[in-house]
Amino acid sequence: MREIKPVKIGNCILDGKHIYIQSMLNTRSDDIAGSVAQAVALEQAGCEIPNHEAIALIPAIKEKISIPLVADIHFDYRLALEAAEAGIDKIRINPGNIGGMSRVQEVVHACQERQIPIRIGVNSGSLEKEILA
Repeated sequence: MREIKPVKIGNCILDGKHIYIQSMLNTRSDDIAGSVAQAVALEQAGCEIPNHEAIALIPAIKEKISIPLVADIHFDYRLALEAAEAGIDKIRINPGNIGGMSRVQEVVHACQERQIPIRIGVNSGSLEKEILA
């Protein structure tokens, strides 16, 4: 059996001993009240880790929920940097669409400074595009 390194995301510990229920918000990012209400409803329904990428929502949602908040960032590494600064609990980026290795490294350093777990998700289509560019 392989060894699993525990990763803390907010108040959740990913260690292979528990399967966490995760979801995404589908409200408009400028609808702060609606997004907060949806995050609260997800938590009440049993969700343990919601996702959302709108930076302005981070403080408002974190104020109302007790589960960790994850930012799934695409195309603009500056959003990941802003999410880290805003207090996000975990960040996910795709190196193939975030704008190059130097930008990935900036996100990694920002997350390291704040002890924010980061998931670097890869899909071959976006990486192929990056390599050809």
